[in-house]
Amino acid sequence: MLKDFFSKQKKTYATVPVNDLKKDVPEGIMTKCPNCKKIMFTKELRQNLKVCFQCGYHFQMNARERLDSILDAGSFEETDERLVSDNPLNFPGYLEKLEKDRSKAKMNEAVVTGIGAIKEMQTTIAVMDASFRMGSMGSVVGEKITRLIELADERHLPFIIFTASGGARMQEGVLSLMQMAKTSAALKRFSENGGLVISVMTHPTTGGVSASFASLGDYNLAEPGALIGFAGRRIIEQTIREELPDDFQTAEFLLKHGQLDAVIHRKDLRDQLAFLLDLHIKGGDVTWD
Repeated sequence: MLKDFFSKQKKTYATVPVNDLKKDVPEGIMTKCPNCKKIMFTKELRQNLKVCFQCGYHFQMNARERLDSILDAGSFEETDERLVSDNPLNFPGYLEKLEKDRSKAKMNEAVVTGIGAIKEMQTTIAVMDASFRMGSMGSVVGEKITRLIELADERHLPFIIFTASGGARMQEGVLSLMQMAKTSAALKRFSENGGLVISVMTHPTTGGVSASFASLGDYNLAEPGALIGFAGRRIIEQTIREELPDDFQTAEFLLKHGQLDAVIHRKDLRDQLAFLLDLHIKGGDVTWD
């Protein structure tokens, strides 16, 4: 009897081809959190400002999503929209890659600049987008940011920048590195004239961007969990021959070591930026909630 029991065939179940399953759930309708693995409806995630409902993980936002989440509806006027990169070093395939990114990201460069309002307070604002060449800083990125700083100076408006970048753009060589000095000099002139600079570092802010305009705000803020740093972790460990902490180069690590003024949840950013703008318009004491 026992022999008969163990020799029984296992039940078989009808299987559904993987391709049919994919048809049942259209691509992009669900999103899995890379941190806690929770699966969410993409539409609901976007309504929650692309912050995980379960663990609070901050997904990357593109430039348009960021502007919509921060500015008053209908207040944004874009500047220098038609500026596009050339290929000054004749780097093979560079122009083709730029064209692909323009089509994919639906923008001409890795930063969007313009003037808008936050709770009816006018400000200049620049937002970098990691979906375009990983937000790398080329000549046009540096030029657009510099022009916006100069516009803010001319109109006596605050300057807010959201950074997200892999660093300098290798296809433009030294011309890309020059943008570090150009943007930094523009910010110095702006600050000397009494201008307000607010930098918000998002994931990731690295390389030449972190070493220049991203770190030169009167207020240096960041989103939770953002990767912020100059050189890569492995290079630093090999150079100093020491193992780095697990949270090294995170926003929380930088805050703990005095390199940031605050780490602010995405849902609170608009209110906190409005608070800072109001503070510098009307005066008062700064206190973080």
